Amino acid sequence: MAFFKYRDYDFYYEVHGDMSRPFILLNGVMMSTKSWTPFVEEFKEHNTLIMIDFLDQGQSSKAKESYTQAFQVEMLKAFLDFLNVKSLPIVGISYGGEVALQFAAKYMSYVERLVLLNTCATTSPWLKDIGEAWNKAGASGDGHAYYLTTIPLIYSPAFYTKNLEWMKKREALLTPIFSNKVIVEGFIRLTRSAEHHDVRSELSKIDVPTLIISSKQDYLTPIEDQYYLAEKMPCAEHITIENAGHASMYERPGLFVSLVLGFVNKKDKKYII
Repeated sequence: MAFFKYRDYDFYYEVHGDMSRPFILLNGVMMSTKSWTPFVEEFKEHNTLIMIDFLDQGQSSKAKESYTQAFQVEMLKAFLDFLNVKSLPIVGISYGGEVALQFAAKYMSYVERLVLLNTCATTSPWLKDIGEAWNKAGASGDGHAYYLTTIPLIYSPAFYTKNLEWMKKREALLTPIFSNKVIVEGFIRLTRSAEHHDVRSELSKIDVPTLIISSKQDYLTPIEDQYYLAEKMPCAEHITIENAGHASMYERPGLFVSLVLGFVNKKDKKYII
């Protein structure tokens, strides 16, 4: 187990590989390094995979007070300095993509390229109220209510229905976790830390190669959010995954791996036909 200390907090991280061709994965709100377990073997085969739990996630420390995503941004810079990584691709999904955008806007020299999955430029009033519904369910202490408020929404209806037995097993697994007051209070702080996310005025300045990935049935960060990113970011490419929701990496794992590794390892080369 490896920990990195920043501002009196301990951050759990993993490095798989020898630091040749590294890239880092940044988690969504309810994720942790453990969430990427199914992908580690493929990701480390030709790359070095770096993962870290944000404040209030996984095995990292719990916050003593409220904060914004700016804290995660500064922690990320300190972490890369700690690893002596000068520049690398950053892959972020949802919350992790928001942190990646803020990080790129402030510390672009550290960013070789970006892969942004199911990510938005700003927390709209609509998304903020969804987060508030999550937080009210979490604060109730009813782990099952919190599960039902948060988890079904991140999958596409077709996947949820087709994999209902698997979803019920997830429900049985996660309900006790979502009944843990310490864990849920961390999720609540994480959700609130994103309320003021807004990089719209910075997007035109982020001129690193960027792959923006949407999911057709994403009802948390709808495809229009990624169209906006693609329009405003000068070096962005945009692709949409059909038949998937917000948790596209679990619904279409093979495609997710192919897109990430293909873009992370793409040579800087122009193709002329």
